[in-house]
Amino acid sequence: MTKTALIVGAGSGISASFARLLAKDGYRIVLASRNPATLTSLATETKATTHPCDAADPASVDQLFAHVDQQFPKLDVCLFNASARAPGPITEVDREQARTALLISSYGGFLVAQAAAGRMLLHGSGTILLTGASASVKGYPQSAVFAMGKFALRGLAQSMARELAPKGIHVAHFVIDGGVRNAEKGRVEGANRAADSYLDPDAIAQSYLHVVRQPRSAWTWEVELRPWVERF
Repeated sequence: MTKTALIVGAGSGISASFARLLAKDGYRIVLASRNPATLTSLATETKATTHPCDAADPASVDQLFAHVDQQFPKLDVCLFNASARAPGPITEVDREQARTALLISSYGGFLVAQAAAGRMLLHGSGTILLTGASASVKGYPQSAVFAMGKFALRGLAQSMARELAPKGIHVAHFVIDGGVRNAEKGRVEGANRAADSYLDPDAIAQSYLHVVRQPRSAWTWEVELRPWVERF
């Protein structure tokens, strides 16, 4: 039976590379973002369906998963890749921007992971992946809100992994410790940067797929990925 994968927070970086890799592996792909119009090219390339979704809105998440239920008999892989920032000195961070960022990064992760888990438990199998960052394990100056959201997402992943692994659901968190190459956002190596200074999103996707394929006798709950020039 063909497998199905849902990517929430789909865009031009890690999620696009993962979608392409899953499509090559025979998966049917569902792409979701707040602006699905930006996913047209990727959807055509991967033969994916696209849906609008505000991950921080329970009704929007429910509607997305209702569409998945209607289209496919089973959800095998779910990647939560959405995040938001509210940067700046702690005394100057806008409160509403901080609230929105936390709702997307952490509450959104909870809503999506909860909905995915509920469906996977019916079949006793499935994989839930959560994209973290350096900020998942270490806070940086003027980035408190991003760290708060990513710390929360990591805690969610760890708790869910312990709860759901005995029930056949593999939950894994990825610490992306470094900048990810993205030509659309100007993150590419130039004359002033060594080769592979940025994490290659295709290489990251390979690690994601490796975790999806792991035998349950040796599951991992967290993977940390960094470019070779990143300082520990």
